[in-house]
Amino acid sequence: MDNTNKFDLQYLLTDTSFKNWAKGLNKNDIAYWNNWLQNNPQHIETVENAKSIVVGIKFKPQFPSNEKVDQELSKILPKIGLKNPIKNPLTKIQSLNKAIYFSAAAVVLILLSWTSLSLFNVHNTTTHQTNFGEIIDLKLPDGTSVVLNGNSEISYEKDNPRFINLKGEAYFRVKSIPSTNAKFWVITNDLKVEVLGTQFHVNTREQKTNVVLDEGSIHLEFKNGDVTKMIPGEMVSFSNKSNEVIHKKVTIETPYALWRGGTYEFNEIPLKDVMLNLELTYGLEVRYSSDHLKDIPISGGIPNQNLKICIAAIEKATGTRIINKGNILQVQENPIY
Repeated sequence: MDNTNKFDLQYLLTDTSFKNWAKGLNKNDIAYWNNWLQNNPQHIETVENAKSIVVGIKFKPQFPSNEKVDQELSKILPKIGLKNPIKNPLTKIQSLNKAIYFSAAAVVLILLSWTSLSLFNVHNTTTHQTNFGEIIDLKLPDGTSVVLNGNSEISYEKDNPRFINLKGEAYFRVKSIPSTNAKFWVITNDLKVEVLGTQFHVNTREQKTNVVLDEGSIHLEFKNGDVTKMIPGEMVSFSNKSNEVIHKKVTIETPYALWRGGTYEFNEIPLKDVMLNLELTYGLEVRYSSDHLKDIPISGGIPNQNLKICIAAIEKATGTRIINKGNILQVQENPIY
């Protein structure tokens, strides 16, 4: 889906999150829209027109002092092909096309805000990280519950716990805030997940991001600019590297978040897919003595929080022998079977 026309004037004027940003009412929305504007400067004029309508005042009073604007414009205008105002900056600026002035001044405001936010956030970030094979349950300051899988990490600013950066794998039960309709975002290298209150799973491993929606509704904004809406029971996979989007229905054969209870639950899943979970969760390398072993199907529950027990269960379910040497698991045929 093309994202070009989504952020038009009508959309912005009806979006609760945008109106909160325009009025300065919600820290989560303020942080999101400042970040969005930084990455989408082509929409600045539309955004500022919408903001003026929302707050019911002219744009200019929202700027820093005239002196500060002049100082920053003197640095920016040459970069966008305009002459630098010298003796009487305000007179020069007033002679410019209004749209150019508004856009340039908005850039100044955003740069100032973003710079201040960045400097502040360096010392104000909360990070939760798991070791190999570790699963932890978290409760965020806003009431959202997170189950973080092994070898994974989430981080957020202390004053903005609804804007999450994720590496690895996690399951989210997002706390809805009806009074402000505050949105919740999960950011990966491939996409942004935008929700109000719902339950969903995100996996950022293997140079792609998989999102599975259990209930509610969410919007995805991909790095290539496309957006899509998900419905419960659907999985969307996207890789920024390949620029490929895959939609499919979740079935009993899709072991997407079954690790949460401390047990992998599989239904006719090939051994290679089961062992891939171990590789990613425990930081291991798996080798096979024969390729046909990769396709042995597994059904049932496999404990996943103790590697030795996990390996023993897989051996019994597949009739194989798995030798653990350092960080390498060697899968081979078991002569007993």
